[in-house]
Amino acid sequence: FSKGKKKKEEIRMASAGAGYDLSPTTFSPDGRIFQVSYAQKSVSTSGTSLGILCSDGVVLACEKLKNSKMLLPSSGRRLHSVGAGYGCAVTGFASDGRQIVNRAREEVSSYKDTYGILPPPSVLADRLGHYVHYFTLHGALRPFGATATVASYDSDMKECKLHQIDPSGTCHSYYAC
Repeated sequence: FSKGKKKKEEIRMASAGAGYDLSPTTFSPDGRIFQVSYAQKSVSTSGTSLGILCSDGVVLACEKLKNSKMLLPSSGRRLHSVGAGYGCAVTGFASDGRQIVNRAREEVSSYKDTYGILPPPSVLADRLGHYVHYFTLHGALRPFGATATVASYDSDMKECKLHQIDPSGTCHSYYAC
């Protein structure tokens, strides 16, 4: 091996983890956070979810993964009702998705108790994004290995909205995702 080739191999090894993946708060030399990348990879290798914003509503669909013939057809839900006018489709780790859905239900309930109205779709999506992002900021926590697609109806604007929150906590509004 020549010196140049060995140096190139060392650089490649450093960017493939090499201790930079032990905490969600540790950046690699090239600026990546490997824990978030691993969470996004777990989402991409799990089932597919789809959200389509239509003129009269939102369509949410999820691929039903059946890992075993022994599972009941009713198990492994990926579509959840969050509240009146709110629905959520999750992909990735089912347990992480349930945590996000439970937080969405708490946010809807808390907002309604505080302000007397249901939260606007953008407010709910932003709050969920902040919650998911919080888990990328502390070494004692791990990022969620799930993506949530939130469909909602804005009663003030009389229109439906579609948002998606990824494992990094980034929240975007879509026509289809």
